[in-house]
Amino acid sequence: MTQDNKYYERPTRFSAEEWEARVKLAAAYRIFDRQGWSELIYNHISLRVPGPERHFLINPFGLHYSEVRASNLVKVDLDGNIVGHSDWPINPAGFTFHGKIHEQVPDGHCVMHVHTTATQAVCCLEGGLSFSNFYAAQLYGKIAYHEFEGITVHRDEGSRILASAGDKPVLLLRNHGPVTIGHSLAQAFSLMWLVQRACEVQLAAQSMGPVRLIPEPVLQKCVADSLNFDPKFGAGEDAFAALQRVVDRVDSSYRS
Repeated sequence: MTQDNKYYERPTRFSAEEWEARVKLAAAYRIFDRQGWSELIYNHISLRVPGPERHFLINPFGLHYSEVRASNLVKVDLDGNIVGHSDWPINPAGFTFHGKIHEQVPDGHCVMHVHTTATQAVCCLEGGLSFSNFYAAQLYGKIAYHEFEGITVHRDEGSRILASAGDKPVLLLRNHGPVTIGHSLAQAFSLMWLVQRACEVQLAAQSMGPVRLIPEPVLQKCVADSLNFDPKFGAGEDAFAALQRVVDRVDSSYRS
């Protein structure tokens, strides 16, 4: 299929606003897969559905990220009930904290969670993320930690995860993996991309010897200068759009 989007019409059961959100979220799953960030059928990206109902979309449990499409994303309410028809269930581990964030964080429109080798390895380190490289510097003051409690299938942990996150957009689940929270899908992706690159560089640097930490005034300047957090500059929309075009050139079936 070419990148010509006219081949994919919006199903009448979805509003134009919901369909737009579905297409963009499905694109994110395909982008994650191309980045090597998928984990069999596990992990999750969720996105609020526009409108007053306070529903959100999440991946069907059982499908690989390369199989996610706009039409098969599952719509869920804040109690974890599937809204409308779905041929697939959802992963309980995904709802535990995604639902709580969507319920309690006004600007938490998108939540992402991965288990990449680099990010999970840093989550296993006693010191966590080291502010010693270009990417980590842009995350200074934006990182929180949550102690490992096991597989996140117990709903009461959702409140504790939320409390651990506080007002930070990046939460490192110790011994587990990172969570990013964004006011848009593109912002959450930009945060995850920074976390991934920061962890990759940290592991490479630490393998060669002690790392050189960046002074706090420079870290503060890096955060202030980073375009990823400023909505005036698109908050990552341009980078996400570029990756979506790459996916479209290869396989645009996620739009169906």
